[in-house]
Amino acid sequence: MIWFLSQRAKYYIDMIHGKKPDAKAEIKGSGAYPDIIGKANFYQTKDGVLLSVEVAGLPAGGNQPCAGGIYGFHIHEGESCTGSMEDPFADTKGHYNPRGCQHPDHAGDLPPLFAAQGRAFIVFLTGRFTVTDIIGRTIVVHHAPDDFTSQPSGNSGKKIACGEIRS
Repeated sequence: MIWFLSQRAKYYIDMIHGKKPDAKAEIKGSGAYPDIIGKANFYQTKDGVLLSVEVAGLPAGGNQPCAGGIYGFHIHEGESCTGSMEDPFADTKGHYNPRGCQHPDHAGDLPPLFAAQGRAFIVFLTGRFTVTDIIGRTIVVHHAPDDFTSQPSGNSGKKIACGEIRS
């Protein structure tokens, strides 16, 4: 069994290094967070969607030793990273949730981003959607961590960065 797991992990790593993603999103911060930049790459596998994300320029957690560095991260149902002065990413709408599930079981609920020195990197596999399902949607970074409890969206605070998922 360990051999199988090692082979599967190698398969995923090789995919990230050697294959063009099936979809991607360029992540950019709002006007209040112009230093945030990143990318999300989506790879369709027979096991689900492999998602590789790198983000830089995330805001510091302040001067408190236990504050900050964890950011809510979701796929939203909207198609555009546009909005208003009050909510720069209002057009991202709510979490992608085609089955009408309770939070945190929305298809668009993703693991949080954990930052070190303003940078976050995460790779994970999900079976909650296919790449085809999410092309044309948005991926959003929130200012606060998702509490995985509050309805409808985990109380993860304002949207600070966004990317449009394209093939």
